[in-house]
Amino acid sequence: MPAVKHITILVPNGHHNLGTVACMAGACEMLSEANRYQSRQGTGVHYKVELAGITDTGKGGAGSVIGLPMADIATISSTGLVMIPATAIRSYDQALEGNAPLIDWIRLQYTAGAEVASMCSGAFLLAATGLLNGRSCSTHWMHAGTLKAQFPEVKLIENKLITDECGIYTNGGAYSFLHLMLYLIEKYYDRPTAIFISKMFQVEMDRQSQSAFAIFSAQKDHEDDVVRDAQSFIEHHVHDRISAEELSAKFAVGRRQFDRRFIKATGNTPAEYIQRVKVEWAKKALETTRKNVNEVMYDVGYNDVKAFREVFRKLTGLSPLDYRNRYNRDAMVS
Repeated sequence: MPAVKHITILVPNGHHNLGTVACMAGACEMLSEANRYQSRQGTGVHYKVELAGITDTGKGGAGSVIGLPMADIATISSTGLVMIPATAIRSYDQALEGNAPLIDWIRLQYTAGAEVASMCSGAFLLAATGLLNGRSCSTHWMHAGTLKAQFPEVKLIENKLITDECGIYTNGGAYSFLHLMLYLIEKYYDRPTAIFISKMFQVEMDRQSQSAFAIFSAQKDHEDDVVRDAQSFIEHHVHDRISAEELSAKFAVGRRQFDRRFIKATGNTPAEYIQRVKVEWAKKALETTRKNVNEVMYDVGYNDVKAFREVFRKLTGLSPLDYRNRYNRDAMVS
C-alpha cells in the first residue's frame, strides 16, 4: 500500500472533451464510494482525491464542467497516484501545447515514487512524458495506429485492456476506464472493496481484453502505392484463399521486400492483414446474418474449422460461436 494516501486526477489544459469529463467524474465517484465503503468496514483506508491542473491560464478546466474544484499542480508536492483522463491530444506537439508544466510534473512525481495511470487517449499525454518508452501501453483501438506512428518507442499492446509495468498503468478505450478503476481500487484498497464497487456500479470484474470490441481499419494512411493496391486486392477477394507469396508475385515484388514494405506501411505482415480482413468480414456476417459458423468460414476462404477458430479467437478473444451469440440477436446456439 502506498505510504502517501493521495490520488491526483489531472485536467489537461485546453484539450478536454466529453470523454475527459466522463473519466474524471467516473473516477471521482468510484473512489469516493470506495472511501465510504472502507469507512463502513472500519478499515481506515482512505484516499484524498483531487483534480489538479494549470489554473492560471484562463482557459477553464474540465473540472468546472462537473462542478468539482481544481487545484493547481504547483500546490501538490507529493501524491501516490497520478491519473490522466482521456484527452483530445493526439500528438507530442499537442501535448506540449499548454501542457509542458503538466508533463514535467508527471515526470517529477513518478521519479519521487508516485504511480501513473492513463485512461483511453490519455496515453498520448503519458507517452509525451517519455515514461512509456520501452514499456507496455494500451489505448483505444481506434487510436492505436496514430499512437504507434507518433511514439514508436512505446510497446503498444492493442488487445490488452489494462497494462501494468513499473508503476505505470494504461487502459483501452472509452468506458473501459471503469475496469481500470476496479483494478486500481483492488490494489489501493483491497479485493472486497473492488468487488463491492463492481456490484455498486455494475461493472464486470477482471476483464482482460478489448479485442472483441475492436473494428479493423484499412490502414491506408501511407504513401506506398503497391501496398495500397495489394490491400485493395485483399479486400475485394475476401472470399478467396490468398497467400502472401501469391500477392508478392502478383505485384512483382520479391517476397522479403514485399513483407518489409507491407509492415512499414500498415504495421502488419501481408498474412496478418489477410487474416484481419477476413475476420472483420466474418464478424459482420456473424452479427447480421443467420449463417452458421461453418458457412461464414467457407465464405471467407477457410476450409479448416480449427484454423479458422484459432485465427478468430486470436483477433477477437472469442470463438466464432461465442461472438455470434453475443452480437446477433437472432442467433441460436448450434
